[in-house]
Amino acid sequence: MKYIQYLLVLSLTFCLLSCSQKKNEKPTIYIVGDSTVKNGSGKGDGGLWGWGDFLNQFIDSTQLHIENHALGGTSSRTFQSKGLWQPVYEKLKEGDYVLIQFGHNDNGPVNDDFRARGTIKGIGEETQEIDNMLTGAHEIVHSYGWYVRKMIKDAKEKGAIPIIMSPIPRNVWNEDKVNYNDDSYGGWSKQIAEEEGVTFINLNHEMVDFMNVLGEDKITGNYFYERDHTHTSARGALLAASLIIKELVNSSNSINNYIIEHPKTHLPAKKHVYLIGDSTVANNGNDSIAGWGIKLTMFFDTTRVVIHNKARGGRSSRTFRGEGLWKAVLDSLQEGDYVLIQFGHNDGGHIDTPKYRGSIKGMGEKTQLVDFGNDSTEVVHTFGWYMTKYVEEARAKGATPIVLSMVPRNIWHDELIERNSDDYAGWAKNVAKHTETLFIDINDSIAKVYEELGVQGVSTFFPKDHTHTNFKGAELNALVVAKSLKQIKKSKLRDYIYLPKEE
Repeated sequence: MKYIQYLLVLSLTFCLLSCSQKKNEKPTIYIVGDSTVKNGSGKGDGGLWGWGDFLNQFIDSTQLHIENHALGGTSSRTFQSKGLWQPVYEKLKEGDYVLIQFGHNDNGPVNDDFRARGTIKGIGEETQEIDNMLTGAHEIVHSYGWYVRKMIKDAKEKGAIPIIMSPIPRNVWNEDKVNYNDDSYGGWSKQIAEEEGVTFINLNHEMVDFMNVLGEDKITGNYFYERDHTHTSARGALLAASLIIKELVNSSNSINNYIIEHPKTHLPAKKHVYLIGDSTVANNGNDSIAGWGIKLTMFFDTTRVVIHNKARGGRSSRTFRGEGLWKAVLDSLQEGDYVLIQFGHNDGGHIDTPKYRGSIKGMGEKTQLVDFGNDSTEVVHTFGWYMTKYVEEARAKGATPIVLSMVPRNIWHDELIERNSDDYAGWAKNVAKHTETLFIDINDSIAKVYEELGVQGVSTFFPKDHTHTNFKGAELNALVVAKSLKQIKKSKLRDYIYLPKEE
């Protein structure tokens, strides 16, 4: 009998503890929607973001969790038919919140072999019976309103609190203004919210009003990009999130208890890419001579990357370090940055006579003492030694070094460009190998492109000598560098590169 009483007490205690834990568990905001709510993986792919990725900056995370379950390409129908709503529904508990925004993809075809994601327009009970050409499944398709209403009812069933957003506007201007979408998904989402008695945020109106005040010139390239009229930049996504919060603050929704009164918002930190090298990389301040570094930005997503061209004309691996140019870069480096390293053109100069920029040929620890005759001396090292130091010191700061072989000169042997695989290009490759560093052989890659163009075609890139290109040549070389970087699967830098579509 005592044993049974003990079990009953133990069971009751466990139940009380369990109930207490559930009662004290933080509420969660679940966000569902399309790519305007979470673009890609939610990491700013292509410089595009969804507002769901910025909502956390306005919410007290000590009291509330946020989970962004939105997925690009989905409609109110396919978010459910693909099984994306079900795990949210299963996790919902009393006191949670569900933020719902759909509409951008609901206007597509109801049945095709591409996406088959469209819904019947409106909020009625009409249906369309189909054999889905994409999935092969037999399906009864409902209206936009039916699918949104189902999510609302499912959330209420679990004791959660649904909140409806009208879709953000597209960056499409008509006679110097952006129009509301009241006659379609914006108006339908409002009707559903009113009929179901849930909080409605007219995000479409709020953003359109903001955009129309600023005007197209200030919106495009800032809150949206020219290449995409649907998906916001980080700044545009943060704007949308702030407008949602503003409307929630003005509502009677209990979510107000978790909104930070004076939030400190911020945009995502950009990656920094530093270029070090000589005049074949540098901005030489000359209308006729340009290094590939000044054209590299053409092939990068500069909304997420800042390129710092610190290369300097006339420098070798030795003098870039000896003059303090490397120290200035090193002092700026942060964890997660990148350093592209290309030297060689000037390392073959004199070691112990002006311009005092030559390094000892090859690899290894060989040194030479240079006496300048004024009580000052310098210990000169090998090219490989200097390059290795750049790699090791960049890595020590948490940056990712990438070694490049030198750009080839416009020197031909019959129909082939002279390569440097037996000297500086080869030694750069050896440095990368011995330090286990990423390497791109632009000496060979650019030479191959030059050979395809031929002697006459390449001659137009070199207006003064066989080493320095004009802007057109710099752009070609930068493209080869970008393509080479894009091919390095081990480097995340490839995610920030945009290559022109090949015709």
